[in-house]
Amino acid sequence: MFFRRERPKTTTFQEKLSALPAAGFAVAAPAGGASRVTREGCAVDLKEVDGAVRVDDRAGILFGGEIAVLVDGGYQKFFRTPGGKKKPALAADLKALHAFEEDLKQRLGLESLYNESLGTVSTMYQYDRVKDRDQGVAKRVWEQ
Repeated sequence: MFFRRERPKTTTFQEKLSALPAAGFAVAAPAGGASRVTREGCAVDLKEVDGAVRVDDRAGILFGGEIAVLVDGGYQKFFRTPGGKKKPALAADLKALHAFEEDLKQRLGLESLYNESLGTVSTMYQYDRVKDRDQGVAKRVWEQ
């Protein structure tokens, strides 16, 4: 009788979002069905799918009102917005993004994968020697 386990409490999407400001996150009103969560220049869009939290796309930094995701160019990491703007990734940006993602996952109760916990993970990998390889002979760097 007194050894009964408590039933796990399931929190709703709104309850999870309302708990984020206590951890220093700012939650913006849903735009296009996704709630934008920001902190220290980093941002991510969250959606509710069947009562659970789903990350719309990888987290990134705010750049001109858009979320710029991390791209690995082989020679350098940089941030790129959906509009095509680019910005080199600095060590401070990468540290802030990593801390943002880990804290957000912990607060929302999302799964934290081992390889993602080691450091920042790029959204895209675009190495210069692999570029255009699916379109026949790739252009050499000196031919551009």
